[in-house]
Amino acid sequence: MNHDSIPVARTVDYLVIGSGIAGLTYALEAAKHGPTLILTKKSRAESNTNYAQGGVAGVMSDDDSFALHKQDTLVAGAGLCHEDSVEVLVREGPSRIEDLIRLGAKFDSVAGTQGHYVPQLGREGGHSRNRIVHSADRTGWEIERALLEATRNSPNLNIIEHYFVLDLVIEERDGRRRCTGALALDPADGSVRRFIASAVLLATGGCGQVYRHTTNPQIATGDGVAMSWRAGAAIANMEFIQFHPTALYHPEGRSFLISEAVRGEGGILRTKDGRPFMKAYHELGDLAPRDIVARAIHAERIKRGEPCVYLDVTHLEAGFLRRRFPTIYERCLELGIDIAKTPIPVVPAAHYACGGVLTDLTGRTGVDGLWACGEVACTGVHGANRLASNSLLEAMVFGRRAARDAVESNLEPAQLPEINQPACLTSTNRMDSSKVRPAMSGQARESVSALRIRLQSFMNDRVGIVRNDQDLEAARDELSAVDAATDQMRLEFAPDPELCELKNLSTVAGIIIRSALSRKESRGLHFTTDYPATDDEHWKHDTVLKYEG
Repeated sequence: MNHDSIPVARTVDYLVIGSGIAGLTYALEAAKHGPTLILTKKSRAESNTNYAQGGVAGVMSDDDSFALHKQDTLVAGAGLCHEDSVEVLVREGPSRIEDLIRLGAKFDSVAGTQGHYVPQLGREGGHSRNRIVHSADRTGWEIERALLEATRNSPNLNIIEHYFVLDLVIEERDGRRRCTGALALDPADGSVRRFIASAVLLATGGCGQVYRHTTNPQIATGDGVAMSWRAGAAIANMEFIQFHPTALYHPEGRSFLISEAVRGEGGILRTKDGRPFMKAYHELGDLAPRDIVARAIHAERIKRGEPCVYLDVTHLEAGFLRRRFPTIYERCLELGIDIAKTPIPVVPAAHYACGGVLTDLTGRTGVDGLWACGEVACTGVHGANRLASNSLLEAMVFGRRAARDAVESNLEPAQLPEINQPACLTSTNRMDSSKVRPAMSGQARESVSALRIRLQSFMNDRVGIVRNDQDLEAARDELSAVDAATDQMRLEFAPDPELCELKNLSTVAGIIIRSALSRKESRGLHFTTDYPATDDEHWKHDTVLKYEG
């Protein structure tokens, strides 16, 4: 069976999968040059971008410099950042922030010289200067709002919501793979539709839902990494999962992020008895890099047998807290926590994947016609640990670069001879096309949900902040059982978003485990008790995996 039998829904020059800051930045630039389409599996505003609280880092003041921002990024990245990528990021970053301001993004500002207002700059862990541009504690929401508003004035750009992309369409040409589009589920009737494009961008965001405790929304299921893996692209550094040190811990409330900016404004981490502890772990104390803060919290919890620690801002003025952190203030208040009077119970949660689909400085992957940017990509900027507030900047800088590269590539319209059936529609790459499979039953959905929880639980327990080979191997064994059960269900039922998300989560979990097992040292976000030292002689390089099956 080949893709020619699948109805074509749309043919465009530029196809974008994902509607966060990376995808929107790319699409707005590409649409200046040809028909551009964004596919998103939920509503257009639902993305990791929308949940980003802290801000965007950029050199915006006279006491800062590109060299300082670069050095802070390299230090946080623990020796694995690609210096050329970081140089691009810090030098082009301020222009991308100015682009957002021109599009109408409203950032917090202060009076500057000659009556002009300039962005108010905050500071977060790992930064040596105040350089964080923010909009209270909902910066991502404000950026997404401004970008989506701009799409309404772009006649060449369309967004289709609630289309779940099953897989990339990959064509073999002269021994090379080329991406010529994607397959997606039509929400109206569940049928599979084919979208043809000269250039395809993956901007699907992160994979936080691999873990039980995460700051990511439900949609963050690693779809782009899994699709790229099946397409034969290289995946790099997936052992480096950043756990945000401070997510709300509350038995009756869903976990949500307590921004690092809270500590940047003077928040102090304390144990239950009120003792501050971060100075014992790092000279920067509460403003230490995230991996150090997360491990310190983990160590204090284990040592004391307590479920959480506390982030104390009660020494700050209540009016300031309401103005600076309105979302956090209200969310906590809904749960009976007045942060001006009571310390916030917090626990680390999976937050950001520093690895992803390996790209060059223009977002190109190893598959022709396929680009990637944002959290799904590994540009080399983050190395072994992301510096706070560099992620939104990276998405904009490399999103624009990818668009310009795609335009300059002058790719011919896709030609589609017989090609392999996509893995998400098959089991072990084979499918009986004559068999009409039923939609998933209620009982089957319960099974999918149970398998997802099982996967998230052993990933949290065995592949979390502190690791060892025994736990990693046990997680690999458990994953094999989950994967086998998932593949069996994919044989029995028609393509379904919940089932395909489970397969994607399973694929990404396997890559994380393999990457972690292969790195015989501790570095940045990957800490293993079996190899607690950093080994620059043998391991100061990326972990690169590639599926050839």
